[in-house]
Amino acid sequence: MGGGQQQLQQLSQELQAIDQEIESLESEIEALNTEKQEIDEAIEAIETLETGSTVQVPLGGDAYLRAEVQDIDEIIVSLGANYAAEQDQSDAVESLRRKQDLLDENIATLRGEIEDLEEESDEIEQQAMEAQQQMQQQQMQQMQQQMQGEGEDDDE
Repeated sequence: MGGGQQQLQQLSQELQAIDQEIESLESEIEALNTEKQEIDEAIEAIETLETGSTVQVPLGGDAYLRAEVQDIDEIIVSLGANYAAEQDQSDAVESLRRKQDLLDENIATLRGEIEDLEEESDEIEQQAMEAQQQMQQQQMQQMQQQMQGEGEDDDE
């Protein structure tokens, strides 16, 4: 395999790796957006529920239990790192909004990484096009040289 062909294959492999990384980052963004949506639903529930409201509490395995909210100001919110705290209604909403802000920051960072990878991909595609053009020019030159060589042989 010629040097140009090897270079094209290497560039193709680099493009595939970048595409896979972009897909992975997009999946991460999708998961973060899902988490944000779940937080939105929690905030909406906290803001609309009152003491004495009846709710369905998920038990796992798609099983739910009807329960009555004893005190809306006793909401347990995960703080991260396996820690949770009991908070009143407004503090719980504020904690959840801070989580959303962090998720937004993470999403923005991931989108920036995707943009960088897309720019790198564009550069590699440009290099591949240039390498392919060089190979075509070399092939044309070789064909012309062969044709000239055959023409000189005919003259003798």
